[in-house]
Amino acid sequence: MLLYGYFRSSAAYRVRIALNLKGLAYDNHFIHLQKNDQLSEDYARLNPQKLVPTLVDGDRQMAQSLAIIEYLDETHPNPPLLPKEPAERARVRALALAIACDIHPLNNLRVLRYLVKDMGVSDDKKNQWYRHWVETGLQALEKMLAGSSATGRFCHGDTPTLADICLVPQVANARRFNCDLSACPTVERIDAECNRLDAFIKAAPGKQPDAE
Repeated sequence: MLLYGYFRSSAAYRVRIALNLKGLAYDNHFIHLQKNDQLSEDYARLNPQKLVPTLVDGDRQMAQSLAIIEYLDETHPNPPLLPKEPAERARVRALALAIACDIHPLNNLRVLRYLVKDMGVSDDKKNQWYRHWVETGLQALEKMLAGSSATGRFCHGDTPTLADICLVPQVANARRFNCDLSACPTVERIDAECNRLDAFIKAAPGKQPDAE
C-alpha cells in the first residue's frame, strides 16, 4: 500500500494510526501542503479534491480518511475499529464525524489560507477563528463522552476505535494552536491513553520522515 500524506495533516494522521493498529505495512509518498504539492496536475489526477490523504492499494485508489479507514477495517477486520452492535457502531461514527465533519473542516489549511489571503483576515483573527471552532467542538465532544456509560478507557469501551483515531490528531492540532482544553478533561484523558500505544506514537507528526 502507498499512502500519500503530509506529516501535519490530521486526516493523514488518522490513516497512519489505522494502518498501525492493523499492523499493515505501507510506503509513504509525501505531499508538501505548504509548498502546494497537492495542486500539481499529477496529484490532481490521482485525487481531484487536491487533498490528502490518498491511499493506493494495488489497482485501487481512494480518498477521504474515514472512507479509507472503513475500507481497511473491512478488508483487514482484526482488530476491529468499529463495534459489532449497530447502535454502538452509530455512537462511534457519531463521535468520529463530530470531529471529522464539524471541527476539522473549519480549521483546515485551505480554509485558514482563504481567510488570510482572500478575505484579508489578520493572523491574530485567523487564530481566534481556529481556537473558537476547535474549542466549541471539543467541548461538545467532551459532553458526549463524559455523559455516556459507553465511554471507557477509550472513546468507546476499552479498545481504540474510529473515534479515538479521529480524536488524537484533532487534540494534537488544538495544542499546536494553544487552544484552551481545560473544559475537556475526558478528551485529554482519552488522548493520553491513546498516546501510550505504539500505533499512535509511531503515527505522530513529529515521528514522520517528512517532519520539519
